[in-house]
Amino acid sequence: MKASVHLRPAKFAPSREIAKLQARLAIAEETIRAIRNGEVDAVIGSGKKGPQVFALESTEHGHRVLIESMDEGALTLTANNLILYANRSFARMVQCPLEKIMGSCFRRFFSSADRALLRPFMKQAGASDAKLQVQLIAADGSCLPVQLSIQELPKLARERVTFSLVVTDMTEARRSESMLRAFTHRVVQVQEAERTNVALELHDNVTQLLLAGLFCSQALVAKLSAYSGPVQAEAMKLRALLGQASAQVERISRDLRPSVLDHLGLDALFRTTGAEFSARTGIPVKLTCVEWAGRLPADTELALYRILQEALKNVEQHARTRHVTVNLSQSGDHVQLTIQDDGTGFNPDKLNGGKHGLGLLGMRERATYVGGKITVKSARRSGTKIEVRIPLSVVVNVADA
Repeated sequence: MKASVHLRPAKFAPSREIAKLQARLAIAEETIRAIRNGEVDAVIGSGKKGPQVFALESTEHGHRVLIESMDEGALTLTANNLILYANRSFARMVQCPLEKIMGSCFRRFFSSADRALLRPFMKQAGASDAKLQVQLIAADGSCLPVQLSIQELPKLARERVTFSLVVTDMTEARRSESMLRAFTHRVVQVQEAERTNVALELHDNVTQLLLAGLFCSQALVAKLSAYSGPVQAEAMKLRALLGQASAQVERISRDLRPSVLDHLGLDALFRTTGAEFSARTGIPVKLTCVEWAGRLPADTELALYRILQEALKNVEQHARTRHVTVNLSQSGDHVQLTIQDDGTGFNPDKLNGGKHGLGLLGMRERATYVGGKITVKSARRSGTKIEVRIPLSVVVNVADA
């Protein structure tokens, strides 16, 4: 009898345990279904003080339906980056089931470098333009370029702060930027090739014809030297005009494709350009150039010259300045060009495609072409400061140039 009493519970115990496990599984499946359909009112997450309940009072079912139809990822976070809610789009981005996302830490989807950017980003939640571009790490280890947009939500409890976060896939945007950059590079290459062709045509044809006319006018003046009067005066005036025209065409040809850059380098070209600008406008240019151990890449040198050329053109036409300062130096692993004047200045945010705007756009394209960045600081009656930073990739040895 004792044996039967002890054996019967052992026989039926497994069935009872299985029934309990099946019941718990059914509850879990129903919970997951409710989470996915937006029927959950609260999420329990693990915190420093043990399990915590987070009410989702502001996520009505109607809003959930709208958010679930978004292509962007949408999340609700606590101040310590706990995920209270995430839509299916975000789950697809990280290639992770929703049940493993809810209640987990948002920071786990980022590298350590990007995690360091999240803390100050969360503090900017009150700003309307709080955005951050980072790499989202999916479950399979792949990286997805995304842009985060954050907004602080009304407090759900006295001591708790929550945030709404929109995660936008930037893959197509990056691809479009890459295509646009490649197109810009191609435009610059074609533009430089055309400038070279025009410069050669001017030098080989137009300049030669003007010089021939200048020699003929000089001979005419010599033959009329024995005479005085209006005829000789007109001949001398013709000689002067032909000389001026020849000099102008030669200057235009040099601006289109400066041979000084090819033969003597950037320092010599900057000094020549500054001297010609001062002679033409009467505005002194203070130039400081670092002594390079070698030559910069040809594209970098040409980009720096074109930016200086456009900046001086803007100074001549618009700035009404008394002094211009140009500084070409090395800052770490970058070459830095600074152009500053004490002229009338302008508001960079209100260019609206005007003359200043087109000039600055051209300078930005030149800097972007060689992987650099340009910063413009200006204000009314406070002058203008242009800073260009271009990475020093490969420096060509002078002996090989």
